[in-house]
Parts: sequence; structure tokens; C-alpha cells
Amino acid sequence: MYDVTEVRKDFPILSREVHGSTLVYLDNGASAQKPKVVIDTVTRVYGDEYANVHRGLHYLSNLTTEHYETVRGVVARFLGAGSEREIVFTSGTTEGINLVAYAWAAPRMGPGDEIVLSIAEHHANIVPWHFLRERQGVKLVWVETEPDGSLDAEKVLAAITPRTRLVAVTHVSNVLGTVVDVTRITEGAHAAGVPVLVDGSQGAVHMPVNVAEIGCDFYPITGHKLYGPSGSGAIYIKAERMAEMRPFMGGGDMIREVTREAVSYADPPMKFEAGTPGIVQTIGFGAALDYLMALGMDNVAAHEARLAAYARERFKALNWLNIQGDAPGKAAIFSMTIEGGGHAHDISTILDQKGIAVRAGHHCAHPLMQHLGLTATARASFGLYNTEAEVDRLVDGLELAHRLLG
Repeated sequence: MYDVTEVRKDFPILSREVHGSTLVYLDNGASAQKPKVVIDTVTRVYGDEYANVHRGLHYLSNLTTEHYETVRGVVARFLGAGSEREIVFTSGTTEGINLVAYAWAAPRMGPGDEIVLSIAEHHANIVPWHFLRERQGVKLVWVETEPDGSLDAEKVLAAITPRTRLVAVTHVSNVLGTVVDVTRITEGAHAAGVPVLVDGSQGAVHMPVNVAEIGCDFYPITGHKLYGPSGSGAIYIKAERMAEMRPFMGGGDMIREVTREAVSYADPPMKFEAGTPGIVQTIGFGAALDYLMALGMDNVAAHEARLAAYARERFKALNWLNIQGDAPGKAAIFSMTIEGGGHAHDISTILDQKGIAVRAGHHCAHPLMQHLGLTATARASFGLYNTEAEVDRLVDGLELAHRLLG
């Protein structure tokens, strides 16, 4: 277990004031703050090392390439992948899922083929599949959450038919905090011969992840939610699936040879990384993952579990506060509304005046909001540096919002 007081010293922004109060940052589900090691790494690379990667025969290019390519192994260790060659760098989870949709799914799906989704998916794990519905006649099959916000793995598996070509589900809901049994879903789907994509954008943030144990075929993650730079990320792709994929984008780095008559492609994973990449972002992403692994994702999960339990107890006393989803073992993500009045945007604005940062809106989850009968919620999403004292500050702010709005 780590000392959260000491950990907070690693994040310079947490000591600043907002509207005269010390910042309470509870918008980690959207994007997390950065430790000094990440900030320093980005500064160092731009200030002392920067050059374009791959093929440069000069010192700086070789140095930057070494630091950039080292991150592939860091991501593989972080996710428990069998090989760093199963890691493709992306700008984040959205690009990773689109890569799968264009490079793997589109060539092998036609009219009437099915993709099974949960109603709790982020738009990033919905819209690429709608593209296939619009353009190729693919059918989207939806599985709804239970009243407590949980997603029944057996209901997901029951939705599989002989026409199912992919199951695509979140690991952790960005709205409800629900932790999905993706291992069971993968096991059952594979028994039916169906590959599985697990959206790891939230899951990898809150708990240890081992893709080999989960068994999934695709697992994308986002750097800026993992305390790294924006514009960074990666996707784990099982080697067998990668061998089935055509290139997504064309350009430099992903080719072996280009002539007037033909083109041949580099071996994976380079086959899927066209053009100059996010060099500095990726190196910073590696620093963030090293930081997390040094803390220990087991320790992060334990800290956040205690924080979530404390928040639940404090929220119970607010009988006018509605929390969406209370599945067992949920992550420290709380989407809320106030009975009797007050839009989520009003709640967020009042909290902001007290220096408390939360997110308000539909959280890129329209189908889930429609399922819940809501248009918006205020969401407090906790991270590894948040404290019980900040939960108390949030409760005080919610009580003020209730007095003003309820």
C-alpha cells in the first residue's frame, strides 16, 4: 500500500487553487492529471533528445527511436501480453477500436452478420460498429444492464447466434463504474468461435489487467486516462487476429517497399502504424505506465476500493441524491442526480465554485442514458491520488447544491 499524501506530491497541479479553494480533481474518468515524472520526461525529450524515429542514422534519431520503441515492451508488461509485437501504438482507445473495425471487422462482415454490444458502451465502442451497420448491413445486438447497473455475462453470451462475428464490451463502465466479467464473456464467446474486443479505457486505470488471463482478442487503452499525455495509447491485438488484419492507414513506416506497380507491407505491429507517430506522447506514456507499475496496480485498486466504500457511506446519508448503478465491486465512479430539481450542469457549476472538478453531461454514452431515462448526470470519478477528505469536500458541495437547487 502506498501513502497517498506522498503520492499527491508527485502531481504538481493538485496544490493549485481554483476559485479560492484547493483543487479537488474528480474528473479522472475524462482525463487524469500527470505526475512530475511524466511532465519531466516530455520536457526532456523535447528539450534534449527530439528527432523523428526510425530510419534516421544520426545520434538523436537513434536515441529517440530507442526510447520510443522501449515503450512497446512497457505496455506489454503493463497488460500482461505475451509479446511486445502484439502491441500497436495509437492515439488512444478510439483509434484502437477504429483500427479493429476497419482492419479486421470490415473485410469479414456482411449483411446480417452481428456484433454483440452492451448498452453501457462508450460511443467509441459504438460508432465504429454503426459505420459497419450503415455501410455493410451489419446488425448490432444490444444487451441491457441489470437494475443495479451490472452486466450479466451469461446474458451477453446468450445473445450470441451463428451470425455473431464479434463481441465488443467495456471492462468498466465510464458512467456506472460497473466492472464486467470479461474473462467469462471471452471464455464463452471463444467456445462459440467468436472473437472478443474489451474496451480497456477505464478498466486498465482502476485495476491490474492481464490480457493473457482474460483471453480477449483486442484490448485498447488510452494514455491520458492512465496519467500520461493526451494523444497517446495502445491496443493489444492477439497475434492470430493481427495476422488476419489488413492495413488501416497508408504512409511511411508501415511499408516494406513501394513501387509504381505495387506495395508490400512491414510486419506487424508496424504494419498498422502509418506516418510520424506521437513520439513524445508515447515516450511520456511509457513513463506514466512505469510510474503506475512502481506504485503497483494492486495498490491502486485497493486504495480506490477503500475510497469508493467511504464515498458510498457518505452518499447514503444524502437521501435526495440518486447514484446510478451500485453493482458489487464497482469502480470509484459515481454518476449522480439530485431529486427535485437541478440539472447536472448546475450541480457541476456549483461544485466548481468550490474548487471541485466533476464532469456533467451524457458522458459519451447516449444509449445508456436513454436506458436509464436520463439526459445527463454529474459524474465524480476518483483516481489514485484522491482522498477521503476530498470525498468530504464533495459531499459538502453536493449539500450546497441541494440547498440551492432542490
